[in-house]
Amino acid sequence: MAGIPHDHYEPKSGGEKWLHRRLPIVSLAYDTLMIPTPKNLNWMWIWGIVLTFCLALQIVTGIVLVMHYTPHVDMAFASIEHIMRNVNGGHMIRYLHMNGASLFFFAVYLHIFRGLYYGSYKEPREITWIIGIVILVLMMATAFMGYVLPWGQMSFWGATVITGLFGAIPFVGEPIQTWLLGGPAPDNATLTRFFSLHYLLPFVIAALVAVHIWAFHTTGNNNPTGVEVRRTSKEEAEKDTLPFWPYFVIKDLFALAVILAIFFAVVGFMPNYLGHPDNYIEANPLVTPAHIVPEWYLLPFYAILRAFTSDVWIVIAVNWLTGGIVDAKFFGVLAMFAAIAVMALAPWLDTSAVRSGKYRPQFKWWFWLLVVNFIVLMWAGAMEATDFIANVSLIGSAYWFGYFLVILPLLGVIEKPLEQPETIEDDFKAHYGKEKPAKAGIVDPTPAE
Repeated sequence: MAGIPHDHYEPKSGGEKWLHRRLPIVSLAYDTLMIPTPKNLNWMWIWGIVLTFCLALQIVTGIVLVMHYTPHVDMAFASIEHIMRNVNGGHMIRYLHMNGASLFFFAVYLHIFRGLYYGSYKEPREITWIIGIVILVLMMATAFMGYVLPWGQMSFWGATVITGLFGAIPFVGEPIQTWLLGGPAPDNATLTRFFSLHYLLPFVIAALVAVHIWAFHTTGNNNPTGVEVRRTSKEEAEKDTLPFWPYFVIKDLFALAVILAIFFAVVGFMPNYLGHPDNYIEANPLVTPAHIVPEWYLLPFYAILRAFTSDVWIVIAVNWLTGGIVDAKFFGVLAMFAAIAVMALAPWLDTSAVRSGKYRPQFKWWFWLLVVNFIVLMWAGAMEATDFIANVSLIGSAYWFGYFLVILPLLGVIEKPLEQPETIEDDFKAHYGKEKPAKAGIVDPTPAE
């Protein structure tokens, strides 16, 4: 597919030409800032800059925290207290890092649901979408390992429970679990392994983010209509797009400023609101917390993990068909990872020819029910595993898989979409180009053609 026609960087001075021949970094920056962007993007397209800020914040604050952290089970908890009490600004750096993870996941979930609603996963952006899901998985792994590092009660027992899930894998589960832990139980080897990976994975995420952004240079951005930018000529492309700088940069920076005002209010006035009180108690292998839960952003998938108990009919059926190899614990692990995998398969599961949910009346109802379902699963994951919560989690899990595996394919066949605009320019004019009535006594100076 041909790229969107636009002006590329042309070095003018001798110094620019010399650098451009050897390292075209100025050209890369220019093409990134001046990339033609659909001019009808709404405010749901601001989460990219928020995510970029969060990644930079986590890396910078993480590097500073590592300078004072000791990855040893006898000293980890004390080193956190040292950071909070003795390091200049240490408490603020740690609170920024802690709450930065929450903002990171809040923004990434909104970013993903925006993509699901507007069909950003559809051709030709399938690879871009899959890279995004891989980034989500790496974020989850990084966040979980970071949660273990303070070596509080929830850190220790969270590591025990989550690594125990790998032990449920038939035949190879126990060796994998032992390799992850570095021994038969969470100990110093576990902490050093998790510390090493927690420090490494953000740089892997940063590399994937660069690839994620680079993909837009070929495919271009999706937009609320789902209609592609016209690529037949530069003149037509200019009618559908605006350069990313300055229009969208200013818009994104304004949105980032508003979000950061709220973020810093949380960090300054209620930094521990999203933390679990048990993690402010040093890890004790002899005392099990009454209720072991991960951080809030992992709760929906934790609820799916717990939903499939041994008395659920599908678990019983699969267990019987596999001769007892797939028990309830292993089925829950499979369901948790499958819940993420089905999102990656959305480009092929959605059979509708219409990209944007804006023009799909039936799709809208099912989509918003999915959003509510995600929030309900998050709530269920935070609750104790009673029979009622197990039933809620099971219903929520069934809808999650049903949406991707059944509803999306069927809607493409039975749904009658609304009429779409022919071009992005038509959509933009419909919203922002309406002629205003002339005021009395004021004549339009534009001459008639």
